[in-house]
Amino acid sequence: MYQAGWSKQEIRVKAQGYAMMGYGMWHNRAWGQQTPLFARAIWLVDEQGNEIAFCCLDLGYITYAMRSTIIRQLQDTIGDSFNPERLVLTCTHTHSGPGGCTHDALYNVVTPGFVSDNLQQIVLATVEALLAARTHLQAVELSLAHAAFAETTAVAWNRSLEAYNRNPEVSKLNHQQCHLALNREMPVLAIRHQGQVAAFVSLFGVHATAVGNNQTKYCADNKGYAAVAAEAALTQQGVAAPVAIFAQATAGDVSPHYHGVNQTARRKQWQGESEYIYAEQNGRLQAQHALQIIEKASLPITGAFDAILTYVDLSNQHAEPRFANGEQQAFTSEPCHGVAFFTGTPVDGPGMPMAIGKVAKQLARWLKKRRLAQDEPYYRRLYAAQGVKDIMLEAGRKQILGQAIDKLMVPAIADPLVAELKRQAAKGAMKESAMVPTVLPIQIIRLGNIAIVCCPGEFTTIAGQRVVQTVAQTLATANIEQVLICTYCNDYMGYVTTYEEYQQQAYEGGHTIYGQWTLAAFQTCFAKLAEQFALPANQRQYDQQTQPLPVPAHELALRTNLTPPRR
Repeated sequence: MYQAGWSKQEIRVKAQGYAMMGYGMWHNRAWGQQTPLFARAIWLVDEQGNEIAFCCLDLGYITYAMRSTIIRQLQDTIGDSFNPERLVLTCTHTHSGPGGCTHDALYNVVTPGFVSDNLQQIVLATVEALLAARTHLQAVELSLAHAAFAETTAVAWNRSLEAYNRNPEVSKLNHQQCHLALNREMPVLAIRHQGQVAAFVSLFGVHATAVGNNQTKYCADNKGYAAVAAEAALTQQGVAAPVAIFAQATAGDVSPHYHGVNQTARRKQWQGESEYIYAEQNGRLQAQHALQIIEKASLPITGAFDAILTYVDLSNQHAEPRFANGEQQAFTSEPCHGVAFFTGTPVDGPGMPMAIGKVAKQLARWLKKRRLAQDEPYYRRLYAAQGVKDIMLEAGRKQILGQAIDKLMVPAIADPLVAELKRQAAKGAMKESAMVPTVLPIQIIRLGNIAIVCCPGEFTTIAGQRVVQTVAQTLATANIEQVLICTYCNDYMGYVTTYEEYQQQAYEGGHTIYGQWTLAAFQTCFAKLAEQFALPANQRQYDQQTQPLPVPAHELALRTNLTPPRR
């Protein structure tokens, strides 16, 4: 018999004109609130007292600044018995949640800067939800069930079909079949108390971008609406204070908007306030499906709980040849963002104009040719790792198309985001600070006979599938019956595509910042971690010391609590 507690707490951020996190657009600022944002938590305990804590937040990302602060506060309250490796923090990835919640420089530029109050409110709600769940443990039964959405259910579409079709393990699909180019299956972990489902976790990958980048109110988007609808249904069934978590699986290349013939015209049908209606409709489809699944025959969860977590430096990883198409010298590199990242996605979030993108590509290719001709070892390694990517931003060396950010020739009047980036660089606010994370957490949790791979960032459908297969093969002798994946866990650093998808250099490939072997590196790291996880706890040997370096305090201060633009 297991014990579990569940709780939710509102994240009481103030809408003060700071930019929301997700679209990276200067005008996408919060001036109001469409829906509450919540931290939803579940605390699980097995018969031996082993714990797993799981919290999903209505946010666009989880950051190391969040995780490290939450852990400190939990340790202050619980004491040494709390093991951070047993804590999973994830998010719905709504693009209409607060920004400014990381110590890394790039993702805060548009906010502008680090907003200490936003982080404090997120930490407060998360810690309160987790501790309330831990305080109210009850005897429960756990089970796992899953079912695919019907092909006719208009809930998700692949937004990078050409990239998806490059994968050798998929059946090639046409643009009328974008809705099939994804994992349409939803696993649901159900928690039953006295025979009734009182809480559950759904893992289905679809972007929380039903609300577009022209809106100006905080909103939990489709995943948040799904949670509210499911909780209301459970309440009607007599469940007191239920908690429904709609977390993400492989959402990297999956959109809630129609993709296919006339996709732009279809998207324009939902504009303004109607976007919130569409988000609610999409969420209701997810809620209805989850509620149907928990009534189906399910796999009982039996056995002990366990977890393992380590930090790895993704900017300097060697990928094993078995994951890298036999390549012996497959390495990642310092982070680089491609032109495709800046041009965005055509339906979910368009970026800079394509005409400017074409010019940027030509400049990037000219610069690459020039640098390789100079035969500098650093750039030989960088371009070998980054492959076909047209590099626009070198986040490692803090250059845009070869120019130092503070000396960038693009005038400040051309774009307010460029102006803010140059202003912070000129002040010395990011001279020593990392622009994006490179030391990242990878985690596997075990709930008896199932395992969940917890990944940072956004994995595409097939990238996630390959990670699951890697871990499942490694844990095949450890009495694990199913392996699931949860993404956006514990930190954020962009996307992970397959090697084949990366060659397309769509938005997702342009935002796979460590290069073409990023997925292979993740598979290598997860395989090694799973090998240790399969051993008894007292025999495991893995890195438990590495952590991200602290951000220089004086630089963080220079970009903290900056004044947002007036409305």
